[in-house]
Amino acid sequence: MKNRYLYPILVILSTSGIVPHAHSQDMNYSQYFSTPMYYNPAFTGINTGVRARFLYRNQWPSLPISFKSYFFSADLGDRSLPGAGGIGIMINQDTPGVGLINNFGAALTIGVRIPITSFMVSQIGIKAGIMQRRINWDDLVYSNNLDPKYGNIYPSMVASPDANKRVVPDFGVGGVLQFINPGGNVSGNIGLAVDHIFKPDVSFLSTGSSPYPRKWVGQFDVIIATGPGGSSMMSRSSDDPLKVNIGGIYQNQGGLNSLQAGLNLLKYNIYVGGWFKSTMTGVVNSAIALVAGYKYNFYEDMNLKFMYSYDLQISGALQGTGGAHEISLILEFDKLSIFGGGSGGGFVPGGSGRRGNGGGAMECPTFY
Repeated sequence: MKNRYLYPILVILSTSGIVPHAHSQDMNYSQYFSTPMYYNPAFTGINTGVRARFLYRNQWPSLPISFKSYFFSADLGDRSLPGAGGIGIMINQDTPGVGLINNFGAALTIGVRIPITSFMVSQIGIKAGIMQRRINWDDLVYSNNLDPKYGNIYPSMVASPDANKRVVPDFGVGGVLQFINPGGNVSGNIGLAVDHIFKPDVSFLSTGSSPYPRKWVGQFDVIIATGPGGSSMMSRSSDDPLKVNIGGIYQNQGGLNSLQAGLNLLKYNIYVGGWFKSTMTGVVNSAIALVAGYKYNFYEDMNLKFMYSYDLQISGALQGTGGAHEISLILEFDKLSIFGGGSGGGFVPGGSGRRGNGGGAMECPTFY
């Protein structure tokens, strides 16, 4: 009975500012490649057209607590925009601790594109939004509620604070460097970002403060195509190239470090992959994320991508928690444009870039 309330209490203590020196951390998605703007706003409009991304994560489903997260983003890449980058929107929500806490965030993002060479381009992104946190004090279990034998049977003598909601502004910034070889079969990107720049105070208590820690993110991805060109529509011919995405992401927030590295494969519009995830501070928590998905081409420049991943816990401390399930849906409209510049922004010899009225920076082919 005690264990049933132990996890919610720890979550509340670490996220509400009740305990000094306790820090919150952002949700960490295994499919970081399906939520690029969440980690770095510089990915806003990194490719031309419109992309909408939906992701759901259910973490530790075997425990009597709710760690469910939802993420949505949409961005427009249009080389006729000022700065020749893109604009986007992000919304995310998670409910840790049996619904006692509800975290909600919404932000606008802007990407600015800076050409370097015919085979290299950089992009800078800015995020401006709000962070809202709610807490249900009535359902919070304190130590004086608990009986050693019968569990939660006593009324609490702790008076609940008046404030149950906190809304604060939140900002982030990042940069991405894209590159592609002259043959067009090897491309990739390197990114660096910092979120929660001003460490907003998210404490529910007026007598104390709880600065939300900054998050530093470093990321890289390399995409290798084994043959010329790329797959189109739903071809199952033998010349459909195998695409390999090798990548990794490092995060530092509140004194905690985490690393994820692995690869995904794409062949005949089918995705498979495996990623190793590990925390690098304190008690090490490691998992293997197994990925599978499918890409359905409605038309040449209109795609629907479905991906599923499961976190298989390999650390003894978290075995039996049920791992984590993630489901993502991505809608792509490559040629959809509002300002007349959505058809591409430059030409790469031998690559898949298209010449458009942007006339400058190249367009890298993508894996996802």
